Amino acid sequence: MDSTTIIIIAALVGLVIGFIIAKVLEKGKAAKTITNAKKEASSIIRQAKKEGENIKKDKIFQAKEKFLELKAEHEKVIINKDKKIAEAEKRTRDKESQISSELAKGKRLKEQLDTQIKEVNYKGEILDKKQAEVEKLHKSQVQQLEVISGLSADDAKSQLMESLKATAKTDAMAYLQTTLEEAKLTAQQEARKIVINTIQRIGTEEAVENCVSVFNLESDDVKGRIIGREGRNIRAIEAATGVEIIVDDTPEAIILSCFDSVRREVARLSLHRLVTDGRIHPARIEEIVKKTEKQINEEIVEIGKRTVIDLGIHGLHPELIKAVGRMKYRSSYGQNLLQHSREVAKLCGVMAAELGINPKLAKRAGLLHDIGKVPNTEVEVETPHAILGMQWAEKFGEKKDVCNAIGAHHDEIEMTTLISPIVQVCDAISGARPGARRQVLDSYIQRLKDLEDVAFGFNGVQKAYAIQAGRELRVIVESEKVNDDKAAELSFEISQKIQTDMTYPGQVKVTVIRETRAVNVAK
Repeated sequence: MDSTTIIIIAALVGLVIGFIIAKVLEKGKAAKTITNAKKEASSIIRQAKKEGENIKKDKIFQAKEKFLELKAEHEKVIINKDKKIAEAEKRTRDKESQISSELAKGKRLKEQLDTQIKEVNYKGEILDKKQAEVEKLHKSQVQQLEVISGLSADDAKSQLMESLKATAKTDAMAYLQTTLEEAKLTAQQEARKIVINTIQRIGTEEAVENCVSVFNLESDDVKGRIIGREGRNIRAIEAATGVEIIVDDTPEAIILSCFDSVRREVARLSLHRLVTDGRIHPARIEEIVKKTEKQINEEIVEIGKRTVIDLGIHGLHPELIKAVGRMKYRSSYGQNLLQHSREVAKLCGVMAAELGINPKLAKRAGLLHDIGKVPNTEVEVETPHAILGMQWAEKFGEKKDVCNAIGAHHDEIEMTTLISPIVQVCDAISGARPGARRQVLDSYIQRLKDLEDVAFGFNGVQKAYAIQAGRELRVIVESEKVNDDKAAELSFEISQKIQTDMTYPGQVKVTVIRETRAVNVAK
């Protein structure tokens, strides 16, 4: 064998021997490891047993504590239930005792009631017997009276009734007469009081309107532009508005003349717009007039709405609201119709409230009483305004009381409601106020002058003043010419002169004042 083979064989033998030695060493180390592991396992098992015993003891202790807690709670619940049961039993015993006492009381009451019923029945029998005896005695007495008087009971009764009737009728007539006299005096006093209080509580401004309006201009140069070439502009304005335009020598002003206040107002506003705009020609005039008429119509509706809201009137038909608005541009005897109607409505409300009548209904009738003065067509002008206003009110669903008050305020129809005379009186009050109407104002001033002139017609009169709207004439006389006796005589003579020579509403009180003064000067 060569050396190489020997070396290889030797290496292999070495490897085998090394492997065997490694296995032997590994086996010994594994046995030692197993022994150590067994020791550790025994130690862990012993410790686990100890911990298990401890846990077991703890769980048993906790279970005992839980059992004791549950037992205590259960005992509390049982005790509470026993307590409630005892209370319920006690209440039941109390109820039973109360019911027993009530039954006993009811039994006693029943016995008392039975006793009282027996007593009442007994007394009723006695009463029936006594009543029979009384009737028997009454019949015997009537028979005796018939024999004595020679009249039957029916004849005597008839004569007595006739006598009582005559006496009662006489007494009633006397009482009725006295009551009527007292009622008349009281009614007159109350009526005066209500009318005076109503007049004093309602105050309005004087309203006097004319048939012309003055349109002021910035300069007289504008007049030429308003007239236009050959007067075409002024003719266009007059044709579109129906208003006569008077251009005269009045500086910086032209006059608009028309009986219709609405048309006059349309013309005034249209002229104002045309002058402000500067473009004045027929086409522009027609355009501006149409716009102004539309504006005035809207303003009329707005005025009507504002008026009914101010007066607290609700549910008025839109056509009637429009008629109320048109009143602003109407006048009657120089008095603005809307202002007059508002005043009448307020007067009616106050007077109705004083008399215990519905004030809202009275206000409604007072506001609408003159709507017939603002007709829509010329045909309607021929109908009396009171009848026309009543027809409108009926057409637009107003109540019968309101319609009758409108139609009867000038006695065209018969008054059938209490509101009608109130509206009539308030209409007269509003129209009769000094200064309310032009004719009334002139005649009022003249009457006061005549009243003072009557006093100046007597000798010894120094001064005379008509006061309290002509209801009193205060006369101051000269003390040297008129003594006290003559003053009384003068007062009577002046009152007789006024009574015979003048026409006046109500009464005129004549007061003659005589004053004596002694004057000295200390120096």
